[in-house]
Amino acid sequence: MSNDILQRLTETLEARKQAAPESSYVAKLFSKGDDAILKKVIEEAGEVLLAAKDGDKVHLVYEVADLWFHSMVLLAQKGLSADDVLQELARREGVSGIAEKASRK
Repeated sequence: MSNDILQRLTETLEARKQAAPESSYVAKLFSKGDDAILKKVIEEAGEVLLAAKDGDKVHLVYEVADLWFHSMVLLAQKGLSADDVLQELARREGVSGIAEKASRK
């Protein structure tokens, strides 16, 4: 189920790259470029932190969904997708976080 949603969203985001900016929110974000998209990711990350601090689980889920969505817009802008992130998570599965971080140096 989750992968189906991510796949459909990825396809929609790709289609929005070619859409007129006035036709959709995502097309407008793409037309504004990296800075506008990055600003939204930062904004949503802050809202996730505030929702977590407030302790409202429903609000936290809502804000995390916004963050994931805008992160996927950023990935699409850079020619990547949720699948690239899922592959990286699969690569890390079963690897100590300490060992994984050390391997990046």
